[in-house]
Amino acid sequence: MRVVITGAASGIGRACAEILNAEGSHQLLLADRDAANLAALTETLGASASGAVVDLAYPDCGGRIVAAAVSHMGGIDAVISNAGIIMGGKLADLDLIDFDRIFAINTRATWLLAKAAYPHLQASRGAFVATASMSATQPTPGLGFYSSSKAALLMMMRQMCVEWGPDGIRCNTVSPGPTYTPMTAAGYSIAANRDQRESNIPLRKLGMAEDVANAILFLISPAASHISGIDILVDGGMSNMLMAASGAGTNQKPSA
Repeated sequence: MRVVITGAASGIGRACAEILNAEGSHQLLLADRDAANLAALTETLGASASGAVVDLAYPDCGGRIVAAAVSHMGGIDAVISNAGIIMGGKLADLDLIDFDRIFAINTRATWLLAKAAYPHLQASRGAFVATASMSATQPTPGLGFYSSSKAALLMMMRQMCVEWGPDGIRCNTVSPGPTYTPMTAAGYSIAANRDQRESNIPLRKLGMAEDVANAILFLISPAASHISGIDILVDGGMSNMLMAASGAGTNQKPSA
């Protein structure tokens, strides 16, 4: 399989690349703005992987990534649009520059990449998976732009499912819950923060990059050949905790 992965130098994207490479039958085009870590990864993975240093904030990102992919692999069977950023701040305090940047990377870049890859995915009847977030459906205090950008991404992928399904292209998303990656490591380095977050997850543990990667790789695989337009939550069950968080049931008398 010929696979494009963005945000490939670390975290979930890197986990996807390493798992695919270990299977030994795939070609990979890995894109990231982190030139040093990307070069180190492609060297480790060997000849099957090629890197493209691209900043997803720029309008030419999709065309550049797809051109590099076609040059390296001759075509594209699957795209994993994983690159993203987190930006904190209250909606009343953030400004237009912040809005434009987070939507450019978290939402617009996926559309630009998908548009550029479309003819190649049409030819291969391929798959496109984007990394969203449980914050796309759960308002998250202090992350108003992030949540909104990921919500827009969810609908974009559902729209792609409808428009591109007749061409044989499957379009899905994966939404991580609290996940330990280099981007989130600082927040979880404080034991109290990690313990508090894990206490609200039914499985009582943070997700790891590999947990999310495995869901993504399922969706691009032949095992998901009739799945399109869905979002897989990889959150350890956290999205089911609203009633528990409200204290529901804690004062109920035990049944006889």
